[in-house]
Amino acid sequence: MYVVLGAGVVGLTTALELKRQYPSCDILFLARDLPGDSAPTYASARAGRNWISSATDNGPQEEWDRELAMTHPECGIEAMDLLSVFEDSIENVNLLNQQDLYLPKEELPQGTKFGFEVSTFVINLQKYLPWLQAEATRLDIEVRRAIIDDLSEIPGRFPTASANFNCTGLGSLTLKGVEDHDGQVYLVEAPPSGISKMYFRSSQRLGSHSTHVFPRGKDGGVILGGCRLNGDSNEQFDPVIGQGTKERCCALVPELGRPEDLRIIKQGVGFRPSRKNGARIELERKYGAKVIHNYGPGGSGYQASWGMAKAAADLLRLSGRL
Repeated sequence: MYVVLGAGVVGLTTALELKRQYPSCDILFLARDLPGDSAPTYASARAGRNWISSATDNGPQEEWDRELAMTHPECGIEAMDLLSVFEDSIENVNLLNQQDLYLPKEELPQGTKFGFEVSTFVINLQKYLPWLQAEATRLDIEVRRAIIDDLSEIPGRFPTASANFNCTGLGSLTLKGVEDHDGQVYLVEAPPSGISKMYFRSSQRLGSHSTHVFPRGKDGGVILGGCRLNGDSNEQFDPVIGQGTKERCCALVPELGRPEDLRIIKQGVGFRPSRKNGARIELERKYGAKVIHNYGPGGSGYQASWGMAKAAADLLRLSGRL
């Protein structure tokens, strides 16, 4: 039996990938939060969620990004263009090569120095997360609500488990090298004319105060953000930051109208589980079982989830299956 701890997008996807690679194996899923819950620390439920790489080199994270783009192009995932513009120079933005896609200068918004437009995907979380859970149920993966305070608890409670997958995301904050990035977003009604593409504006690709407008498909409203505050774990929504977000989003996408006229469905604070040196996917042998850590992609959990899941399952295979 394999135990998967954590029901964010990485944990759910890891359970499905394990079942794909080991169809006859029993898999037990343990999580405090499940799709439909709204706790600020349940990061997967509070994402935008656009699909564009946040990798900064030609390394594993790009492979994980590519894996999701090629897998399951349905279930709340649909194609949509993304327009990105930047206030700093090309040399300082830390962007992977998009040179062939750069916008002409006359098409850039005032105050920006360059930008590009690409065809990518938008993920409707109201459909996608429940679909992942439904797939787990369909494949006879047992799902239980549970609070695990320490990985050492698992062998005592589930002694037949031969491998435990730590996909706890923000729950891994007590481990070294893990930090949370606080973000605020609005979910608003789409304007009558609709919004046909996603928009992103920032000084840096992973700047602390970017502006993004991400439609959630035809019936999911529009996400407005954002900010990226390292190490801030305040769960209270800051109205000053929120007002700035509304003003910047309406300036970037005039179809939204005036900030004061936005019809707000929901506002919230979410946290992104990040690690200073990137996601952790590694094997430890402790507590009498194999522990495979699979967490820490920051704001890139949806982009990287299928590739991270495959990497974690492959690591189990390479370690010698019990």
